[in-house]
Amino acid sequence: MQILSTDKLNEDIRNKLSQTYPDEQFVYCEDVEEAKQYLKQTDVIITYGEDLTENEIYMAPRLKWIMVISAGMDLMPFKAITEKGILVTNAKGIHKKPMAEYTFSMILQYARQADKIKEQEKHKIWSREVEMTEVNGKTIAILGTGAIGREIARLAKAFGMNTLGFSRSGRAVENIDKMFLREDLNKLLASADFVVSVLPHTDNTDKIMNINAFHAMKKEAVFINIGRGKTVDEGALIEALNRGEFAHAVLDVFDEEPLPGSHPFWGRDDVTVTPHISGISPGYLPRAMEIFSNNLEVFINGDGEYINKIDTTKGY
Repeated sequence: MQILSTDKLNEDIRNKLSQTYPDEQFVYCEDVEEAKQYLKQTDVIITYGEDLTENEIYMAPRLKWIMVISAGMDLMPFKAITEKGILVTNAKGIHKKPMAEYTFSMILQYARQADKIKEQEKHKIWSREVEMTEVNGKTIAILGTGAIGREIARLAKAFGMNTLGFSRSGRAVENIDKMFLREDLNKLLASADFVVSVLPHTDNTDKIMNINAFHAMKKEAVFINIGRGKTVDEGALIEALNRGEFAHAVLDVFDEEPLPGSHPFWGRDDVTVTPHISGISPGYLPRAMEIFSNNLEVFINGDGEYINKIDTTKGY
């Protein structure tokens, strides 16, 4: 069996895979262009999920399984994948620790005025007039209560926060005090001091954070997006900030990445821009490959349950 990676992966991971699965042939490429020459013989593809098109799917007649070593699925060519009956799994859940930590680093930075304190330090200013607030007793709304959302909720409870959740199903979730459905989104937003979006991009979530949603938020609220840029109407966000409809936006994901230098998000005191780093961690690849190894055992033996099997008709 040939297993093709459209990324070189690091040497430790390559060696471990070769030692654990000596009967399988692993091919590691710099990118999908280099990978094309091997597609005709490929049974399994390992990808970050942003490089495959319908063209590569049709070039691989033996392809039976795609392992996406990230959680994002918006760029996957699901129509061709579904047509060919190809199994897709992903690395959902491996980001929950770093992304929850990122979220609270930003919440605490805002609540404890870290930027202003650092500026005072730089200019050797001793002033205790910087307004400090607590997150204890505040309300956090978590849009998307999967693995990442649940970890954010767990940390929120440790800080004594009230937790509200939003999902398609509205099912009860541990550490979430109350769940809301789509029809009650604005009611949820109106109740929150911090709104954290961990939503994937689908037809149902496209620009879900629009002018009406921002208008529903508290004037003192902070919006944090660590999900997908396309779930936010960026023009509406800027318009809402200009009108003072909410206080601050922390954005780690954008409609276009890298964020163009001419974008109006840059240089605003009421916007914090970070370069899609919330999920970065030295534990990222080891966790992803642990899921891959579990699924490879199932694939080889034809027995057991796949972790994070994707419904290709829905894209998640």
